[in-house]
Amino acid sequence: MGDSETPVLEETYRELRLPLLRLAFLLTGSRETAEDIVQSAFASAQPRWHRIDDPPAYLRRSVVNLARDGQRQEFRRRRLLRREPEPVTAIPEIDETWALVRQLPATQRAVVVLHYYQDLPLVEIGHLLDRPASTVRSDLRRALTRLRKALP
Repeated sequence: MGDSETPVLEETYRELRLPLLRLAFLLTGSRETAEDIVQSAFASAQPRWHRIDDPPAYLRRSVVNLARDGQRQEFRRRRLLRREPEPVTAIPEIDETWALVRQLPATQRAVVVLHYYQDLPLVEIGHLLDRPASTVRSDLRRALTRLRKALP
């Protein structure tokens, strides 16, 4: 990366770090994991920074993919160890709805977070997740049905 790109990357980091941390936290439920994911997203973007047309979209997609990959790895690890999952400690700022969102399957959770928290249209979520918009719409409908059933 050239010296002229470094200030742009640093400015983008300052601008997007917190929103990306929030997104990663909502997808994973862990502040430490969220930090790792955001750092990894920026680190993987750095060598190709000059070729990235839309850095916010690229980084958001990286965060979603890294969170999904991490959840798959965690599921495999837990299955191999045959241990009960550690309970998620409640964070006072997160109400019971977000606690229920964290229990959704990874793809449904990503759709809910991207649509309601990041305020993205279903078509854009489809691009981020490599899914047709109609499938994203179905994922969202299924997630909302699950949430309605789980809410008192």
